[in-house]
Amino acid sequence: MSLPILTHDHARRLLMQAQGLLDDPKRRATKASLTKLITRLGFVQMDSINVVERAHHLTLHTRMDGYRQEQFARLLEKDHFLFEHWTHDASAIPTEWYPHWKPRFQRDLAGMKDHAWWQYHFRGVEGEEVVAEVLRRVTQEGPLMSADFEHPEKRGPWWGWKPQKAALEFLWRSGELAIVKRVNFHKIYDLTKRVLPHHHHLPPPDAEVHIHWACATAMERLGVATPKELSDFWGLIEIAQAKAWCEREAQSGNIHSVLLESADGSKPRAGFAVADWESRLQKLPEAPDRTRLLCPFDPVLRDRARALRLFNFDYRFEAFVPATKRTYGYFVLPILEGETITGRLDPKFHRDRGLLEIKGLWWEPGIKATKARRKALEAAVERLATFIGADDIVLPRDNR
Repeated sequence: MSLPILTHDHARRLLMQAQGLLDDPKRRATKASLTKLITRLGFVQMDSINVVERAHHLTLHTRMDGYRQEQFARLLEKDHFLFEHWTHDASAIPTEWYPHWKPRFQRDLAGMKDHAWWQYHFRGVEGEEVVAEVLRRVTQEGPLMSADFEHPEKRGPWWGWKPQKAALEFLWRSGELAIVKRVNFHKIYDLTKRVLPHHHHLPPPDAEVHIHWACATAMERLGVATPKELSDFWGLIEIAQAKAWCEREAQSGNIHSVLLESADGSKPRAGFAVADWESRLQKLPEAPDRTRLLCPFDPVLRDRARALRLFNFDYRFEAFVPATKRTYGYFVLPILEGETITGRLDPKFHRDRGLLEIKGLWWEPGIKATKARRKALEAAVERLATFIGADDIVLPRDNR
């Protein structure tokens, strides 16, 4: 029996709906609507780069005009609705799912000690003793950050971390410590049993329950996926486990096997979709009639290969590319018009002058810079400027 073909535009719409990009961004940004949005996304990636604004704030702002940075801080630091840990990268995750990170804590506890990371950071000292001393101080003194431990730091591989900073990270990655808050994005750690007392004492899930949760929740937040995409979503299970789950669930009719068409012209590939994908498509609203600027770490862009297949948008993050070798810029924001990515721009927020400078602007091939398109883009840049607190904007003419 031939598999049904799911076109790239249909797969794109399912993903955008699952990731909150078909909702009205003008809806009120209340605590309830924000927690609902983050739960729907699954997690929000966090990143230290602050050339415009932190990644998690940009992701949420794109979906909700009225969102403010202090709302996120409250959810993480006061309400403990969120906890910080790793998915594919550092992320803020709803705390209700904390037990599903316990298997990862156990793996990291053993794996980090056997990795070159441990040998490098604890060279010349006894790693176990440093970890024990750091844990003792946090236990006795309360929340601490790396700066609370004296040790000369030198730049080098892995940022030249001092042993105490490495110990804090090890204790966090293995679940003993939690991040209670950040100051200028620097982590402040405390005992998990003090930060999240209820969740800390919950048992880890059964292995099969854990795999099913990881795959089912990822599928719901992607709409359409390959086993690798399911495995990569949370970063909690292996591809083989996701593949076996897909085969079982497809046989049971809980998900459907499909052929995934690609916008970039590449060969269709086998994949899986939520069981009701056809009826979902019939009910989906049209994308908001506006232009929005996507964070480089937005969930619909995170998987660059998927973004190419669904949006025909080839995106490379160039912050770590030498300046002379960059094609576009340091922290380039893709331009989303409705459901189409039409271009990209290179912004920089000069905080000392209150100036948001757009250093470069490029439209995708075949996209014409009409007056209406420029006006919509200017409105998007103005919304970003208001959000980050910029008083002035410099927007250049098109680079192409």
